[in-house]
Amino acid sequence: MKTKIGFLIILNFFYLNVFSQNIKYPDQWTLQNSIEYAKTNNFSITSLRLSKNSSDQDLLQAKAAKYPNLNGTVSQGIFAVSGNNGFHINGANSQSIGASSSMILYHDNNINNTVLSKDLLVQMANLSVNEAENNITLSVTQAFLNVMMAQENLIYFQNLLSTTQIQLKQGTQLYNAGSISKLNFLQFQSQQAQDEYNLVAAQNTLRTDLLNLKQLLQLPSSYDFQISAPSDILVSDDIKTLQEVQNSAQTKRPEVKYGQLNIENSETNLKIAQSSIKPTLSLAGNISTNYSQGNGNYFNQLGNQFYLPVGLSLGIPIYNNRIYRTNIEKSKIEIQQANLSLQNTRTVLNQQIEQAFINLQNSISQYESAEKQMKINEETYSIVNAQLKLGAIDYVQLQQQKLIYIQALQNYLQAKYSAVLNKKIYEFYAGQEINL
Repeated sequence: MKTKIGFLIILNFFYLNVFSQNIKYPDQWTLQNSIEYAKTNNFSITSLRLSKNSSDQDLLQAKAAKYPNLNGTVSQGIFAVSGNNGFHINGANSQSIGASSSMILYHDNNINNTVLSKDLLVQMANLSVNEAENNITLSVTQAFLNVMMAQENLIYFQNLLSTTQIQLKQGTQLYNAGSISKLNFLQFQSQQAQDEYNLVAAQNTLRTDLLNLKQLLQLPSSYDFQISAPSDILVSDDIKTLQEVQNSAQTKRPEVKYGQLNIENSETNLKIAQSSIKPTLSLAGNISTNYSQGNGNYFNQLGNQFYLPVGLSLGIPIYNNRIYRTNIEKSKIEIQQANLSLQNTRTVLNQQIEQAFINLQNSISQYESAEKQMKINEETYSIVNAQLKLGAIDYVQLQQQKLIYIQALQNYLQAKYSAVLNKKIYEFYAGQEINL
């Protein structure tokens, strides 16, 4: 038993090791290959692809209904005899062999409409995959930009800490020389401790954002995940008009195409339902032969007793407890619902694009203002640092200006990446690929 368990453990370990080696990750995780990886490996999208494959099989089955079916039968009869040796089977008494086939010749185009419906469902399933890919694209883009912002934020806090360490070194020299009080010296130490805390907080934010992106990509916990991002990104105020983007989205977005196909499929289903009250003309035939024990040679009997009836059958629905009529009326309602759903999809899409347009305009305006504010406060903070070295200002004034600069810096980073994200979202609605 122990040997068996040990073998299973080794086999399982070997399987996991081989499976993990088959997974190929990009050498560098850029935004582009992160998006492509998510599209290819996301569990939900993979499930939708499998559903699409299932729809493919339904389409093949519907196409096969155009052709005749074929079934074969073989039956063997035996009999039992009770004798001196007890109850026993004596042998074969009779045998029959046959095959049958049937084919629908006319049913008001039911088969062709069924094929059309299944084909539309395949297209709709594929559009569902495209829509899911669009959603994961935006999610990965936002998560990737969050990591970039956290990385840039970390660099700023590292620079601030370096400046504070230099200030503390100078403050230590001044305190040892008796030029500043112990209170001022403690304030320098306090500021370094605060900057160290801010740096740790920035590192934690980066780790959290990396984890969010890693989990969104559904990477294993043991995988050491790092991104490769451009050193800087530019914010452009080149914006397409709202009407231009809305018109483009209404013709390209998969959710709109899905709604259009849904209407077409509902109309096709109505035709299928209407055909249920029409006559069905079928061609059917079968071939059979048989053998009976005691009536001559086996093969002679099979050759002489062929039976080959072929005929037409006409099925005429007369009354079916209103089942067919109800299906027809419900199909008409489904067409109305499909039209209403498409109208709602178009309206919601236009509203989303309009909101994205307003968000982009607002974020660009905020970015321009935040950039100006950050540059002014950065220069002011640099001047105050120089004045502190000369003894022209005290520590309190330095601290006040530093807090203002840090706040301006945070506003700038937030506005910058918000503008970039909103620009990417708006352009994505217009049909442009997302890249940095």
